[in-house]
Amino acid sequence: MIRIIDLYKSFNGQAVLDGINLEMPTGKITVVIGKSGVGKSVLLKHIIGLLRPDRGQVLIDDVDVTQLRGRKLQELRRRFAVLFQGGALFDSLNVFENVAFPLKEKTKLPEAEITRRVHERLDQMNLSPEVAFKFPDELSGGMKKRVALARAMIQEPEIILFDEPVTGLDPPMSNTVFHLINKTHDDSGYTALVVAHDLPEVFQVADYVAMLHHGRIIAYGTPEEIQHHQDPKVQSFIKGEVDFLED
Repeated sequence: MIRIIDLYKSFNGQAVLDGINLEMPTGKITVVIGKSGVGKSVLLKHIIGLLRPDRGQVLIDDVDVTQLRGRKLQELRRRFAVLFQGGALFDSLNVFENVAFPLKEKTKLPEAEITRRVHERLDQMNLSPEVAFKFPDELSGGMKKRVALARAMIQEPEIILFDEPVTGLDPPMSNTVFHLINKTHDDSGYTALVVAHDLPEVFQVADYVAMLHHGRIIAYGTPEEIQHHQDPKVQSFIKGEVDFLED
């Protein structure tokens, strides 16, 4: 569904993406790993058209996102949902209003149907009906992530982009979030791109893993193939070796 071809992007003369080539198969979860600051989030912004590359292509079903403007770009974005790193919930809205927001902004569904869908999604995230009336500052970090995932899922998108979905969470809650990603994917069959540096948890959700290092994809394969990859940089990252992290 998504193909990245020879993608380059620099900021102030500093190359961040230095010739990215990557394919994300339809209906699968592709995880891009790499240490912080290597351009994972920049890659996400190119896929959804928030950034323009210096050169290269981003193809969604063979439509080049980099060439779209205005209404055509907005139409393409309707196929996407994004789970932002910090959740990006609206502080002034309660949980129900946050999850309902895309439906109220983008559809003409009756209030009763919106209410039904919101509570269905909250239940899917193992959130009780009472949570719907809480505000984001009353929620734990894990609950915020689950509410954000409910909002991302509310319009049943074809493609979901996950930007560091478990950053700041403790291991049990990280496992819960990854379990919910797996569960919603099994239920809906969306195509997903997850960018993360949380290992080994990401291997639980990935169909395919790509490693981004110094602006390039240096390894790609199934989780098992990546875990046994011969490149010492890949092994050093998986093992969390200090020399690599300081490279």
